Amino acid sequence: MLSVFDLLALNDFVADLPAGWLQRLAVTGRPVFHGVGHRLCREDAHADRFWLISSGAVAIDFSVPGRGDITVDRAGPGAPVGWSWMRPPFRWQFGAVVADDVHAVEFDAARVRALITDDADLGRELTGRMLDVVSHRLQAARHRLIELYAYPEAPAC
Repeated sequence: MLSVFDLLALNDFVADLPAGWLQRLAVTGRPVFHGVGHRLCREDAHADRFWLISSGAVAIDFSVPGRGDITVDRAGPGAPVGWSWMRPPFRWQFGAVVADDVHAVEFDAARVRALITDDADLGRELTGRMLDVVSHRLQAARHRLIELYAYPEAPAC
């Protein structure tokens, strides 16, 4: 079985970080497996962790009144799931449910926040990478909502 450090070294999101940073991150994470249908997080719940996917896929969703949970994006191998842990009030902005069995590294958000407070360079790098994810996910949500509301009779993806 691979160590958390090894899993991070193989993950596209962080693989190119210096080994020292990967070692520091590794002590804040643990390997996890979740089967299809497991909900990682629900919109507006407390955000106290995040995940880097090694294999499988996670559907990113949010609740739309009268329509239920709407999938707006999908995260696969190499992708992070969750950014709401980075800033107060630490509440999930989206939900996430396992779409294909997932192996991932799950991080303790408070411990990672402490790391990035202690190391400004690491903090800037992780924040920049997460901002890229936020931008992508918000664009995906925008496109999905346009599909749903501009063309309500169109078949779902």
